[in-house]
Amino acid sequence: MRRNGLTKYDAPLRIQYQWGYEAFKRGKSVKKRDTRVLIGNPLDPNTMQAREWDRGWNDAYYENLKKKVNNNEQLRKAS
Repeated sequence: MRRNGLTKYDAPLRIQYQWGYEAFKRGKSVKKRDTRVLIGNPLDPNTMQAREWDRGWNDAYYENLKKKVNNNEQLRKAS
């Protein structure tokens, strides 16, 4: 139980979204067979909370990708 008597399943969905977003930004990973693999969604895949976590992860991923593309375009223009 958390404060106010809420469990992680009762929390507003924006919390799970933020968990996914921050998980991508922090880049938590585990070592598997000489490589690093990012940790995936820790929630039950058949829940709305898991879908919100995935949405947060995906938003962070595409935001990061957009920054990389813009940076590469700027470097190409400068050359």
